[in-house]
Order: sequence, then structure tokens, then C-alpha cells
Amino acid sequence: MAEVETRHLGEPSSNQVSVPLSPRRDNDRGRPRDGGDRYRPVRDRARRPSPAHQRSPPRQRTPPKMPTEEEKQAAAKAEYQKLLNMRSGGTYIPPARLRALQAQITDKTSKEYQRMAWEALKKSINGLINKVNVSNIKHIVPELFQENLVRGRGLFCRSIMKAQAASLPFTPVLAAMAAIVNTKLPQVGELLVKRLVIQFRKAFKRNDKAVCLSSTMFIAHLVNQQVVHEMLAAQMLILLLQKPTDDSVEIAVGLTKEVGQHLEEMNPAIANIVFDQFRNILHEADIDKRVQFMIEVLFQVRKDKFKDNPAIREELDLIEEEDQITHRVELSADLDVEDGLNIFKYDPEWEENEAAYKRLRAEILGEGSDDEEDDDDEDESSEEEDEEQKAMEIKDQSNTDLVNLRKTIYLSIMSSIDPEECVHKLMKVNIPAGQEPELPSMVVECCSQEKTYSKFYGLMGERFAKINRLWCDLFTQSFEKYYETIHRYETNRLRNIARFFGHMFASDAIGWHAMSIIHLNEEETTSASRIFIKILFQEISEELGLTKLHERMRDEQLRESLTGLFPRDNARNVRFSINYFTSIGMGALTEEMREYLANMPKPALPAPPAADDSDSDSV
Repeated sequence: MAEVETRHLGEPSSNQVSVPLSPRRDNDRGRPRDGGDRYRPVRDRARRPSPAHQRSPPRQRTPPKMPTEEEKQAAAKAEYQKLLNMRSGGTYIPPARLRALQAQITDKTSKEYQRMAWEALKKSINGLINKVNVSNIKHIVPELFQENLVRGRGLFCRSIMKAQAASLPFTPVLAAMAAIVNTKLPQVGELLVKRLVIQFRKAFKRNDKAVCLSSTMFIAHLVNQQVVHEMLAAQMLILLLQKPTDDSVEIAVGLTKEVGQHLEEMNPAIANIVFDQFRNILHEADIDKRVQFMIEVLFQVRKDKFKDNPAIREELDLIEEEDQITHRVELSADLDVEDGLNIFKYDPEWEENEAAYKRLRAEILGEGSDDEEDDDDEDESSEEEDEEQKAMEIKDQSNTDLVNLRKTIYLSIMSSIDPEECVHKLMKVNIPAGQEPELPSMVVECCSQEKTYSKFYGLMGERFAKINRLWCDLFTQSFEKYYETIHRYETNRLRNIARFFGHMFASDAIGWHAMSIIHLNEEETTSASRIFIKILFQEISEELGLTKLHERMRDEQLRESLTGLFPRDNARNVRFSINYFTSIGMGALTEEMREYLANMPKPALPAPPAADDSDSDSV
């Protein structure tokens, strides 16, 4: 038999066994097929660079074709529209990505550019209206005229009506702003009056007292500013007093207080007719004692010549009487509120209309030849503002201001004798913008640290929530935050927090829709959250009574918000909710759920498996 040639790694020794090499080799990689670990000169040769004369010349790559400006614009528009569609579907889009695309779209005739300008106009108008007050109204109005109010008059009316309804004490300021705009752009003032009249008519038919109060108050101050004729206020008073009820008389009293001085000066005959009607209602109509007292107070206000309810406050008397344009709008007239102005519409003559408003703005603001001086002043002031902004940012990052704010709130609470005094003190605290949630948080934290629950905190929270809708929303957000993190608190603090929010719900300081965050089932509750819900409902029941609580739970408007507390998705969750409320002594709240469970179709039993032939044969 032929002897196979062998080869070894290194020098062979006497004890080393020779291993035959396999004749089969991997031609691609140059290594034995047997998986050995021997030196591989073939692989090393493959890794050595080849000589220069053997190298192939480098391949020339053609550069990609640069897109034209039209192609860039088209791509940016398509991407922007795609992102908008994604965002409307609920997808989060980073703002930086949107801004980058918006910067690429410069074609003013395109729909995408006009939509971007429309969104910017809406945000700007809304922001200016929200930050106006007595001290800065003279500076805000010129900024407002910088925006295209002819194009955005629908946005202006909607935003100012929304801001007024959210904060009634600012109604005189907003009416003064609307009056100034009306002197230069009367179509804006007329549209605002029409929308307020339609809003009042709808609210009156629906018996919506809150909307009626806000609408009448705004119209009253527009009458005082002579944006609309006083006959509109007289027609509204006649309508409210024609068939007197407690609510209609209360609304009429509020309207008369606001517009009474103006009526006495401009049309005493109408004022006398209105007060005679009030006198007849006071003596003859069957109304509540509270409303009777309100009418008596109104007569006292008239006797004092409306000294506490002036038609126009001195600091808001900004318009010369001859400059004002008064609109005559009747209560029963067929009015067009032009709802189409609230939504974006493509304008094929965008640039022409913008140029026309620019000329109109120059006439309104009196922009002259000294623009360069103004620009220099603006540059200097902007540099100073940037420096102040940087200093403020550095200061804020140390959290010193936040600690001092919490300390001030805590000391104000602890040094107060009763809730009224405490609210009065806290309203004077200068809370920086964006840190308003600290106040509700401090109130709840102070309440939780008491040994036993003190109603002092509940009354204080109630008064804050009823002062302004801002505080109501912040306390609602606070309830949601504390419910989600209630497992972090010990039992005593948990009990105090639950009783605090129980009082807030019972007094209607916060809306019952906030309970939509509660999902009463075995999977989504913990022992801490179940204790919290128990104490919460016990506190509400103690203040309202079980009967009223049951009526509130059956309210059709709240039914959707309470589906988490009273689920009907499956029998297991229904039984859990029934057993829970029964165990805490509130089984009466689950009567409808018991009927629902009894009438619930029982799940069908699974069909028995068919017997195999082999089984039957074996039997």
C-alpha cells in the first residue's frame, strides 16, 4: 500500500503522531476541509496587496443629478402633507421636523404654504388675546394689528369669545380690545356681535345658564363701549323678563348691573321700563327668595348710581366717542355668523390680499419714514431681552425660584385662620407663568400631611376651583396625577387626599368627568387605589347623601365618563364592581348593573369532542 506523505506544524518530535492531510481542499478559502488549525499560506497570499501593475483602475462614479428648485419644493410639500396626515391620525411628529419642512416651503401660491401661514396666524391671535390685561392692552393692540385680522376675523372672534367665557372678570378688557379693533375694522366688530347674539339665542333655548351669563355680560360691555346699540340690550332684557323664572331673572339682573349706567345716560325711557318690570316681578311673580334679594340689591345699585358698576373703567376708556362705529343688530334678526371663516381655505390671490392688508396696516398704525430708527431701537431692546432671557434661564435651572414659591405658598396656608383668608393671601402670590400647577399640588400635599383630614383644605380648594376655570382644570389634573401615584402614599396620607377630592367632587368644584381615569377591575387596580376609591365615595356620600349620589351616577351626561367605575364589557368586571360597591356599603349604586348581569346572555358551552371510531371499537 502506498505510503501517504505527511506534514506537521513546526519541527516533528519523536513522540508526535503524523496525521495525513486530506487531499480535498477548499479552493475558495485555501484551507483543509478537515477543519484543522494548521498554518494557511494560501489565505495569507490572498490578503497580500497585489502589485501596482496588476491592480484594476478605479471605477468612475457619476455624481447624482441635483434636484431643481421645483423638485425640492414638490418633495417638501409632499412630505409636509404626509406628516400632517400622520399627525391627524394620532402619530407624534417631532416639532423640529415640521419646522425644517416648513422652512423649505417658500412658494406662497401653494396650498401648503398658506396652510402654514393660517396655523401661525391662529396661534398668534390666540396668544395675544390670552395675555392681554389692563396694564398691557395699549401694547398688545398694535401687535394684534400686525396680524391679518381681515383674513383672520373669524379666528379673532372665536378666540376672544372663548377667552371671555373662560374668565368672566376679564370681560371689560376684552370688550375694550374689541372696541379698538372695531374702530379700524368694523366688519370684525359686527361679526363678533352677530356671533354673540346667535350664541345667546341658542343658549336661551337650551336653558344653558352659564353660556347665557357669559354672552349677556360680553354684549353688555360691547354696548358700554358703543360697539353695538343699546336697543340690543333692551330687547334681551324684555325677552328675559317676559316669562320670569329664577334663572332668567338672575341673568337679567346681571345684565342690568353691567349695562344699567349706560342705559340711564343714553336712553332713560328704556331704563325706566326695565326697572318697572323688575318691580312688578318682585311684588307679583312667584320666584325664589334668593332672586328677590338680587332684585332688591339691583335697586340699591341704581340708587347708588352704579358707583361699583361703571359702564367703562377709567383705564379702559381708550376710544374717542367720534371714532367709534356703532352697529345696529336686532335680537330676532336673521344673522349670518360666517362659520366658514373659522377654517382654512385656499386663496389664489394670497399675495395681493396680503399686500392690501399691509397697506391698510400702515394706515392704521401710522408707519412712517423713521422705520430705521425703530429697527435700531428694536435691535437694542432685543439684545437686552436676550441677555435677560439667558440670565433668567440660568436662574431657573437652580430651582431656587421653585423652592421659594413653595415656601411662600406653605407659609400662606399655615398662617391663615380660615379658607377665605388663605385664598385671599394665595391670590396675591406672584406665581410665574408655567408654575401654576404648584399651587394645587402644595394644597394637596399640605392636606395629606395632617394627622386627620381638615375641611379647611377642601373649602380652600373649592373656592380656588370656582374662582377661575384655570384653577378648576389644574385641580382636575391634580386628581388624575394623584390617582395614578396613590400607591406611593402611606394609609393616613392616602385617606386625607381621598377625602379632599371627595369634597371637591361633592361641591362640583371639579367636573365628574375626571372619574373617567378610574377603571374598577381586578387587573387595573391595586390595594391602595381600591382604598382610595372607597374613601373617596364615602366622603361624597357623606356630603351629598346616597340618594343624590345615586342620581348623579345615573346622569346621562356622565354615563360615558363612569363606564370605568361601572363596567359592562364582560361579566367578570361587572361582578367585581358590584361586589366592590356592596362591600363598602353602596350596593344601591349597582342596581342597574345587577339587572344587566341578570339579563346578560350566558356563554355557550363548548361542543363535546366527537368520539373516534377506534375508541368505539375498543369499547
